Amino acid sequence: MNRLRMLLGMLLLSLLALGVACGPGVKGAVPTTGPVGEPTSRGDVAKGKTVYAGTCAACHGPDAQGVPNLGKDLVTSEFAKGLSDDDLVKFITKGRPASDPANTTGIDMPPRGGNPALKEKDLYDVVAYLRTLEK
Repeated sequence: MNRLRMLLGMLLLSLLALGVACGPGVKGAVPTTGPVGEPTSRGDVAKGKTVYAGTCAACHGPDAQGVPNLGKDLVTSEFAKGLSDDDLVKFITKGRPASDPANTTGIDMPPRGGNPALKEKDLYDVVAYLRTLEK
């Protein structure tokens, strides 16, 4: 159970890293898009990929296509695609307990993927990276 929580924590942290904002004009910042294809916040895709690999991949898989009975597929997730970058960062920051009726896995998604060291900027970076994978 502790290993599962650690994996879930890493997943949440990775998602948080996707949501880190770099702000306009910042070197390495790549514009991302929201659910309707309009530019939203900016995050660093390369940094987001690194944070994702270290935190989120444990539950969502190295390719973000999910891990059975653990983490959801983030590539085709209508939930993630339907959220703005800001709202996705807020979601990752808060997480989702298994007791939440909207939780369909029955497994906790810990706040910040279980990595409390992740900053908001890290999360915007992770979101920027995830937006490049969406189909």
